[in-house]
Amino acid sequence: MENSEITILLADDEADILEFLGYNLEREGYRVIKAKNGAKAVKLAGEHKPQLIILDVMMPVMDGMQACTEIRKIPELAGTLITFLTARGEDYSQIAGFEAGADDYITKPIKPRLFISRIQALLRRYSAPAEIANIIPLKGFTIDKDRYVVMINDSEITLVRKEFELLQFLVSRPGKVITREEIFSNVWGDDVVVGDRTIDVHIRRIREKLGIESIKTIKGVGYKFEEE
Repeated sequence: MENSEITILLADDEADILEFLGYNLEREGYRVIKAKNGAKAVKLAGEHKPQLIILDVMMPVMDGMQACTEIRKIPELAGTLITFLTARGEDYSQIAGFEAGADDYITKPIKPRLFISRIQALLRRYSAPAEIANIIPLKGFTIDKDRYVVMINDSEITLVRKEFELLQFLVSRPGKVITREEIFSNVWGDDVVVGDRTIDVHIRRIREKLGIESIKTIKGVGYKFEEE
């Protein structure tokens, strides 16, 4: 996908941050949509269906966490990447961010080249095709890769992008123990920085949403998928 085909929604209540980051994204050829608060970001996300959303954590009307949670309720945006912007020293929990449905976080202030590098790394994960069939029938549920939907007893359950990619990766290697390092590399990418508990949070959310025990924890190593 060419940069000109990618829409990025940037939300921050500081005008200088919007201008600075927006300028650097547009210089790379991305289409940029801007919002000054979380509520506006949710509205614009629903209207424009961006590939990537960058949310400041502390914003008026609706903060970044709340906005992320609301965006993740929109089925058409299940595959959209979301990253938080957080100031150094700000009272922000990475775990809370991942709980809300974020894929990554960026600490500001950040140098333009590093910022663009982080954005490009995230977007590579967006465009990378998964080596797995579009429809995967399993015992108890079916995965529909194209729609980011899991079917259980004729009911559709929507997972956010990273939850879905993690489930797909585990399912693609049934019975094999997959280390945390392998999961980070294949689902998040080696050049994306995330916290140590990121995988645990996503695994727990998958289990809760699907109500399955197929994903087994291998203490001190990683996880494996076994059909029930």
